[in-house]
Amino acid sequence: MTLTLEEAPPERILLDMTWEGYEAMLEGIQDRHVFLTYDRGRLEIMSPSPKHSVSTVRVVRLLWIITEELGIPMSCFGDMTIRRKDLQRGLEPDSCFYLANESRVRGKDQLDFSKDPPPDLAIEVEISQRLLDRENIYAALGVPELWRYDGESIRFFIRREDASYRQVDRSPSFPQLPPETIERLLEMSRSMDDTSWAKSVRKWTQQNLRR
Repeated sequence: MTLTLEEAPPERILLDMTWEGYEAMLEGIQDRHVFLTYDRGRLEIMSPSPKHSVSTVRVVRLLWIITEELGIPMSCFGDMTIRRKDLQRGLEPDSCFYLANESRVRGKDQLDFSKDPPPDLAIEVEISQRLLDRENIYAALGVPELWRYDGESIRFFIRREDASYRQVDRSPSFPQLPPETIERLLEMSRSMDDTSWAKSVRKWTQQNLRR
C-alpha cells in the first residue's frame, strides 16, 4: 500500500531516560532525520512525515523571501538542538530564526544556551499530536516567540514573564503579516511548483510590503 502525503504518519516513541542518555543519543545520531524532545526524564523520538517536512519547508522559505525583500537581518538556524542541562529540557524546533538577536550569534557555529540567547522565533509544525508538551519546553528555554502551524492555520504566541505563552493577533517579528495573509500565501503553494510559488511570493512582497 502506498501512503499519500496527507496519510503518511510520523513515528513516535516515548522513553524514560536520563540527561546523560539524552546527550549520548544526540551525539550518536547526529545525521538523523528525527526530532528528540527531552523534558525532565522523558524522551520523545519522532520521525516526521512527508507532510510535516513539506509544511516546514514552505513556512521557512516564506520567511526567507520576506526577510530578503524587506532587508531584515536574519539568521536561520534550522532545526538545531536547543538544550539546557540546568533545566533538564531540550528539543529541536522545526526551524528557528534569530532576528533581534541576530548580531549576537552572527558567525557562531556552536551555541551555549546558558550564555547565548535562544532563537527569537521558533516554528512548530503540528501536523500530528506530539507526546510531550513542547510549548512548555520552548517557554522554559526562553524562546520569546512561537509560531504554531497545523498545515491549515497559523497562530502566534509570545512568552510572558511567568514563562508561559499567550496568543496574539500579530507576530512581533513580522507585524506586517497577519495570519490570514500567511495562510493565503502558504495555500498558494499547494497548486504550484516550488519555483513558481517562490516567484509569486517575492512579487507579492515587492508590491505589497516594500516601500
